Amino acid sequence: METPANDNTATPAQQALDVLAENTGDAAALDALAGSDVLIPVPDDVSEEDVANPDAVALPVLEQPGGRPVVPVFTSELEMIELLPFVSRYRLVPLGALAAQWPADDLSLSIDASSEHCLTLTSEGVRTLLVRP
Repeated sequence: METPANDNTATPAQQALDVLAENTGDAAALDALAGSDVLIPVPDDVSEEDVANPDAVALPVLEQPGGRPVVPVFTSELEMIELLPFVSRYRLVPLGALAAQWPADDLSLSIDASSEHCLTLTSEGVRTLLVRP
């Protein structure tokens, strides 16, 4: 994977997203993305006890145009702040582990939704592309 010449601070996940923007089937980029940690904003109504529970993650669900539900996750604090500037808490979770437990309904996953390297996957896409053996 190549790092864009003007961005020496890109995380491995952001580099993978850049590669996937050009070639959605790049196995190395998918592996790198699945192996990366992502920031998941913690909804305001989640208790501190639930935030501290390592076995559960409360997913923030937003509504996309057309009413489809999506969970936003981010590759860095900067990416998160650009879209959700008022988020005060987040969890750092391995993306592959999150994908392995992804619900089977119509819930999509959007990675770095406000950036130029944004990737949004359907529920099926999350489970088939990001779950690694």
